[in-house]
Amino acid sequence: MIERLKKRRPNILVVGDLMLDSYLWGGAERISPEAPVPVVAVTKETKSLGGAGNVVANLISLGAKVCVSSILGSDEAAKIIKEKFERLGADTSAIFEDDARVTSLKTRVMAGSHQIVRFDKETKNEINEANEAKIVGFASQNGSKFDAILLSDYKKGVLTDSLTQRLITLANSLNIPVLADPKGSDYTKYKGATLLTPNKKEASEATKIEIKDDTKLFEAGIKLKRELELKYSIITLSEDGIGIFDESGTTKLPTLAQEVFDVTGAGDTVLAALGISLAIGADIVEAAKFANKAAAVVVAKVGSATVTLEEIISFETKEANEDFEDKIVDRAYLKKAVEGLKARGKKVVFTNGCFDILHSGHVKYLSEARKLGSALVVGLNTDRSVRELKGEGRPINSELDRARVLAALGCIDFVALFDEETPKELIDSLVPDILVKGADYEPENIVGYDTVTKNGGKVMTIALVDGKSTTKTIERIKANS
Repeated sequence: MIERLKKRRPNILVVGDLMLDSYLWGGAERISPEAPVPVVAVTKETKSLGGAGNVVANLISLGAKVCVSSILGSDEAAKIIKEKFERLGADTSAIFEDDARVTSLKTRVMAGSHQIVRFDKETKNEINEANEAKIVGFASQNGSKFDAILLSDYKKGVLTDSLTQRLITLANSLNIPVLADPKGSDYTKYKGATLLTPNKKEASEATKIEIKDDTKLFEAGIKLKRELELKYSIITLSEDGIGIFDESGTTKLPTLAQEVFDVTGAGDTVLAALGISLAIGADIVEAAKFANKAAAVVVAKVGSATVTLEEIISFETKEANEDFEDKIVDRAYLKKAVEGLKARGKKVVFTNGCFDILHSGHVKYLSEARKLGSALVVGLNTDRSVRELKGEGRPINSELDRARVLAALGCIDFVALFDEETPKELIDSLVPDILVKGADYEPENIVGYDTVTKNGGKVMTIALVDGKSTTKTIERIKANS
């Protein structure tokens, strides 16, 4: 599959709703005197492609040539969207403007990693017949150039019932796959498509079948296939992977994701991966396996919803070798990962130490720490930092060796080195939900106590295993040498 994609760049037409996502970033340190709301001091603004734009970005990052077709307003947001597409290398000749419409602009005000408010400016009513004719005309005149058509529907008015059916009919006449990410509970406008990519909740709403077990899942998948005359019927199953349904039964491809930090845009990645696979002639199982790998890569990222072939190759290598060293991360990545986890309501636990010669007391302590939250971050003293604390002759094991041993423990999610005598800077950067040390510390005296408690977190201690310490281990080794 990957070798074929390296050799061939399929040409894909993406039709759908385009949006511009704007973020106003800042800090909130006071409440407004005018109303009980936080005052956000904005320090920067970022803009990114949303809606069908994320499908396009994924296709291009996977190596496809992409043409985008949609209807935008004649406004600044439309100009920015087209400029961003052009920088990506997408063909924007089929993006048309209408003075009567307002381009979808979603602005989020962020205080740190927390969203304070979102406000939208957009036109959501269906495009008129003249605009529909522009898209159909372009697709009809250029259809033979494309290897697949992807429909990215966000219910913003571009993919009307009529336009959707005309594009599906065109694709079928050209014998090229047409895939749709459906919205709403009435899927009749997608009838005749090659496949749809609903998740379990969406499939349940569309079929009016409560999917509570595998029998009902199969029933829903087959109902979609028969009633909508789909070539393939699939349902994405979140942590359970992807289900493929035909008269012979259900083929379940389990999820490959080991770490999930940010699921935003994963559905767009799956649509893009399936589309590019079918565009080069892959069968549906091969395409779904490729989409599963792409999704596993993208949900393990923070703040990014695109995937490249190189990342999928790296994922395959990692999967084969069961490599755990990716848990050893730098501060910049760790900060983003922690922000992503916290934004999804996950509790992050932090502890630190030298962990020079790992023993059963360490393992017990770390295992108990992990049980307190959703992810455990270990701050590890560098060799220089250990020498400052323990004196010459320490550490026994190098920082990289110590980090690798810790990363091999299943209870640990991240290991980050710090060179200072204490982990205060690291804790201040991460602001974990729970700070943990051994019971030989008083909570109020633990480095980072003020930072964590000031932000609503907890500082806790865990009982140590009697008689277990690196110092005592070294003493026993010397005594027996």
